[in-house]
Amino acid sequence: MVSVEAVSKAYVRHATPWERLKALFLPDRYRGEEFWALREVSLSVRRGETVGIVGRNGSGKSTLLQLIAGTLTPTSGRTEVTGRVSALLELGSGFNPDFTGRENVVFQASLMGLPSAEIQERFPEIAAFADIGDFLDQPVRTYSSGMFVRLAFAVAISVNPELLIVDEALSVGDEGFQRKCYGRIRAFQERGGTVLFVSHSGAVVVDLCDRALLLDRGERLLEGPPKEVVSRYHKLLFAAPEARERLRAELLAWTHGAPAPGTTPPDLIEAEPSGQPPASLTEHFDPSLVPPSVLSYDSRGCRIESPRLLAAGGHPANLLVRRREYVYTYRVRFATAAFKVRFGMLVKTVTGFELGGAASHGPGGGLDHVESGQLAEVRFRFHCFLLPGMYFLNAGVVGVVDGEEVYLHRFIDVLAFRVQPEPGLLPTAIVDFLVEPSVILDVAESGA
Repeated sequence: MVSVEAVSKAYVRHATPWERLKALFLPDRYRGEEFWALREVSLSVRRGETVGIVGRNGSGKSTLLQLIAGTLTPTSGRTEVTGRVSALLELGSGFNPDFTGRENVVFQASLMGLPSAEIQERFPEIAAFADIGDFLDQPVRTYSSGMFVRLAFAVAISVNPELLIVDEALSVGDEGFQRKCYGRIRAFQERGGTVLFVSHSGAVVVDLCDRALLLDRGERLLEGPPKEVVSRYHKLLFAAPEARERLRAELLAWTHGAPAPGTTPPDLIEAEPSGQPPASLTEHFDPSLVPPSVLSYDSRGCRIESPRLLAAGGHPANLLVRRREYVYTYRVRFATAAFKVRFGMLVKTVTGFELGGAASHGPGGGLDHVESGQLAEVRFRFHCFLLPGMYFLNAGVVGVVDGEEVYLHRFIDVLAFRVQPEPGLLPTAIVDFLVEPSVILDVAESGA
């Protein structure tokens, strides 16, 4: 279905807009700096396969998809695609902002080769899937990003493509719409459709794809089973700079050294039989690891201060190690008296999914009375039974006011922490269930 052979894509970067202008008239004198978005990347996709592409920002994922979709031409190499292609690339691409949603649907479907009668026949299905109501007859420039991706995906999936290309656009939609999209993608897969899928969500790639490709700095680092590739991607993503360079070099050598079929990337053979994290892994604190946004509720007589995660030795840590013990602590300063006070915490995933938490007292309980001016220190001790990935912490204080339990203060996403990747660990989903698998071969059959 898709054949990409040693494709490279180069751009020219200029230091200033003035340099770029001079290069138009004196190209030999002002050549600028050459930047390679892709370097000799090859990929073949069979009909009916779903292939995921992962990598850090700037690794060349979107460039590769645009080359396959035909919206870019390669600097060198060759791409060949057979069949009807429907591509959901960058948000905003392909739609005219001054056309209404209805007009853009007709325009896009026409570009994909559908005759007018067929477009009119499918229009009710597209409108129902997008579910944007009266905005369908409003100019697209008035749409929110969520409404835009609803309409774009509805068109892309409803024109009976043979190859569907999706570039991370679904992350813009709300959770309900994402579930609907993934359901439609699965139906498309069951009909024999081919999918090229870019996502930063390793769990989605493992769940949805047959194979995965890891790109980094425009180079193909690894291709293989999704679990193995996503594991390497996470390790590369979270590694310290010097470790990242070593890992890149190892994967490049392994990939371009024509490994024998069935062999495994170098650091996957280091799995510890006990399932315990390696003793060499240590927790530490990264000051740059902060939540992208923190939401604070209005204070009603108290305020949460100094939220921290502490390792066993008492030192701050936000890069944690699986299966070890930590303390989540914060202080609460009371400006007024409070009654039936309870303290809580909550852990969430990157997508906002609430994994669980704890409260200092059960419903109806709590500290009967806290005086004005008192300072409380709250500590939650826990074992980290989470698999490698990034997580967020909430902190909250509730009390009874006028007979009703309310938040006296609360922080949403006040701390971020990462559970570090481990050599040989192929994470599935989110929670470490402490499973110790065993397999016994040549077991004698019995009548039981």
